[in-house]
Amino acid sequence: MTSSKTDLRVIRTRKLIMDSFITLSSKKEFKDITVKDITTEAMINRATFYYHFEDIYDLLEKVLSEVLLINLNDDFLQHNELNEGAFIILFKAITNFQKSLSNRCHRGYEETIARIIREQLEIIFYKMLLKQNAATENEALKMTAVILSWGIYGASIEWRTSNQEIQPEEFIKPAIPYLMAGIDGKNKSE
Repeated sequence: MTSSKTDLRVIRTRKLIMDSFITLSSKKEFKDITVKDITTEAMINRATFYYHFEDIYDLLEKVLSEVLLINLNDDFLQHNELNEGAFIILFKAITNFQKSLSNRCHRGYEETIARIIREQLEIIFYKMLLKQNAATENEALKMTAVILSWGIYGASIEWRTSNQEIQPEEFIKPAIPYLMAGIDGKNKSE
């Protein structure tokens, strides 16, 4: 009985630390945020912070990963094959995630943000490709997932740095038939 209470307290404290970090990151540059700032904001002690996170970089990575996973947690993606709808949902989720990050987060941590996005996309693409290509070599599907994750991430950067007047789904839509032709072409050639 107490373990579930402890688990809930641990979860709440972890969320409190992450929320405090998000609050601070909207006010300060990441490089200027200290563990002391976070513990003061969260009203916890240093030991509690270090119980949950190795350091401030670990916290940054966990916060970014969780926020991205929330953006990508779509039932459609979890239960479907790779198709036009999936590409649009993924692209919109990635662009929304990037828009939600403050410019303070982007500056200096682009590499961390990029890696987290690509890793999560790769996992999703691989699962979707496995669903529709059960007989295909795992290594080929893994490489395809890597290529797709880098491509979608690159397109999201292009969208973010170009004129954002066009909606993300309209930005990615013209490329989807070519992506699908490559994926479907592999299925037809077997």
